[in-house]
Amino acid sequence: MVSGVGNLPEHSTFFIMTGLHQFFTLTDWAVVAGYLILTTIVGHQMRGKQASIKDFFLGGRSLPWPAVSGSIIATEISGVTFIGVPGAVMALQGDFTYLQWAIGSIIARIIVGIFFVKVFYEKDIYSPYDYMGNRLGTGVKRLATVMFTVGSILAQSVRVLVAALPLKFVTPFPFEVCIVIIGLIAIGWTLMGGMRTVIWTDVMQFGLFVIGGLTALIWMVISFPGGWDTLISTASSVELFDGTMKDKLQVWDFRLDPDLEFTFWVALFAVPFLNLNAFGVDQLNAQRMFCCQNPSHARKAIIWSSLGQLVTVLMLFVGAALFTFYQLNPPTDPMIMDAFKWEGGQPGAGDNVFPVWIITELPVAVRGLILAGIFAAAISSLDSILAALSQTTLSLFKKTDQDFSDEEHKEMVTLSRLLVLGWGILLTGFTFVLLAVKDKTDINILPLAFGMTSYTVGPLLGMFLVALLGKGRGSVPGLILGAVISFVLVIFVRTDIWVLFMTNDLAQWLASLPTYELVGDLAGDAALSVKSTIASAWMWPVTTIITFLLGVVSGFIFGKQGTSDE
Repeated sequence: MVSGVGNLPEHSTFFIMTGLHQFFTLTDWAVVAGYLILTTIVGHQMRGKQASIKDFFLGGRSLPWPAVSGSIIATEISGVTFIGVPGAVMALQGDFTYLQWAIGSIIARIIVGIFFVKVFYEKDIYSPYDYMGNRLGTGVKRLATVMFTVGSILAQSVRVLVAALPLKFVTPFPFEVCIVIIGLIAIGWTLMGGMRTVIWTDVMQFGLFVIGGLTALIWMVISFPGGWDTLISTASSVELFDGTMKDKLQVWDFRLDPDLEFTFWVALFAVPFLNLNAFGVDQLNAQRMFCCQNPSHARKAIIWSSLGQLVTVLMLFVGAALFTFYQLNPPTDPMIMDAFKWEGGQPGAGDNVFPVWIITELPVAVRGLILAGIFAAAISSLDSILAALSQTTLSLFKKTDQDFSDEEHKEMVTLSRLLVLGWGILLTGFTFVLLAVKDKTDINILPLAFGMTSYTVGPLLGMFLVALLGKGRGSVPGLILGAVISFVLVIFVRTDIWVLFMTNDLAQWLASLPTYELVGDLAGDAALSVKSTIASAWMWPVTTIITFLLGVVSGFIFGKQGTSDE
């Protein structure tokens, strides 16, 4: 979760140089370099043989399930969460209600482990899209692959952009140079050992995330006069500008308002659909399960990855500790206040608070180690998707579920590496595009790109469920119709597309629809806008069910489409 990113002003500190890099010493840089070198050495040593695409993309199906589970957690947590979760709690209305989503996340992992994993090992396949192709035909496989690719290009480019945020504070280099460095290392790690290197470097990131979060939390708590008691009392009784009180430690929200996103009901009935797609259909995570020795190990890997929710708990408490720290020690340094956009005792840029605190408050070397983890997480965000995109691209024009000679295997591995290189250049370049658009306009491009998954979650999961439950019946026309209807439904619930073209007339027309309400004064001169009256999270189950039903119905109309033996 990245809260507040989309609300950064046009000339945000997100994209400009600061003088805070002066806090980062040569010793800190030595620690960062040492960690990256160590991670590279470990990734190289653990790469194994790379004699076939099975070795390159699936780690030879020989990786231990605890390592795969750790990799899943590291991919889910990422540098974005490491920065964004504390930032969300720091925000004026921030609290722990995000944690409710763990309910849906754990439910989804159990379902994936019990029902999805076993079919992934029935044939020698490399992705959920291969499974869809076997069951429903190559047309469905192509459709699913294209949808995954489009969503990944936008979402992962943004993750690289956001996870690179701390670098602008600690380095004198332009932000563009930092992005290039991340891109080059990510490409290098992926080329070096495929998924084996990706997974083992992810395990190191996971370990450093935990160490970094615990270090930050303990460091702050022991600095408070009353320790934990001070944290709890300060964070649980916050007076807002209007005089009302806010409990930042609040977890449960049972309200039934349809526009609320972090409620118990969304967590229980909508979030499982998001995570069924994320862990069972999205190749970014699913590819890791394919690396296990057998279905039993893959099942353990995905179910035990639920422990990653403890890292979220840790980072929520880091956010509460940060809030307490700056309530007790309000920033006075102009550079820090500018980086926070500090006003009225609150930060306007909450996502900047944790990295700046690390740089300015932790001792030498310790801050270097934690920043190294965040730096490596930005790389991990990119190398993970490079492996997934290169595999799914290869499978579009090469049949990977057949026997090859040793020479053919070498050629396939070479082609796979070329695809990694191509995708690495493309994604790094697209990150520059997002940076330029955001820096030169007032368009909130970041939530738009992150929100792309809202348009693909339901259709992709619906397609997979047709393949899993539809007995090989399903058709491309029906599934395309489901995807189109889903897109239209989502676009009329979310606002991220409309803000690109927003005018007062458009705002008034949208406000006439039941899914929006007007923001602004009709009688005033200020520009009008709209906000949604329905949380877009509810579209995950709705669009999944629509796509599934249209896929099944069209399958009966057009007949059996796939190659299933049933």
